[in-house]
Amino acid sequence: MSDHSPLLFAEAPKGCRRCSRLVGLRKSLRKDHPDWWNAPVPAFGDPDARLAIVGLAPGKEGANRTGRPFTGDASGEMLFATLGKFGFIDGEFANDPADGITLNGAIILNAVKCLPPENKPTAAEINNCRPYLAQALDGMPHLQIILALGKIAHDSLIRLSGGRLADHKFAHGARHNLPGGRTLIDSYHCSRYNVNTGRLTLAMFEEVFHKLMAD
Repeated sequence: MSDHSPLLFAEAPKGCRRCSRLVGLRKSLRKDHPDWWNAPVPAFGDPDARLAIVGLAPGKEGANRTGRPFTGDASGEMLFATLGKFGFIDGEFANDPADGITLNGAIILNAVKCLPPENKPTAAEINNCRPYLAQALDGMPHLQIILALGKIAHDSLIRLSGGRLADHKFAHGARHNLPGGRTLIDSYHCSRYNVNTGRLTLAMFEEVFHKLMAD
């Protein structure tokens, strides 16, 4: 685990207190698991990336434990396998920060930086965290494509862009034009639940990557 982030200027402080419910959960988990990260999870990847991947929030035993997005539980397996297939990973992903991988041309962020109870942040919590997401995206000079993993990430990004949700409906594989020439592409979230139920298959996920690579 590390405090290092490629976008330090856009990170929440480790003791961020914007959301009382999330602060309470962090404090509770620190008592039971003092060796876990249990703090806002920073971005991971290349600050000069062309592609930004925006997820929902840290998983309890994933990023909330390890301090690296989509690392430590099943949620990252499909994501990192696909990133590797499309040439975005240097090194070999072992689902542990100690694997030492780096991302080349891609960066991973979350709509909400802290673990929410039952993986369900409130609207207020999403709003409280959106300025960090905005700072991160604004600070990436070469960013062209944003991949939203799930509807919460999609909605937060559309609100951030000043768009109307009614004009930009979430759908797997949907493409949306954002201000400044950037493009938003949607995907179902690569959560264990979506993968196990077949809502998202590897072929479906790779097709989204084919689309964003061609954009």
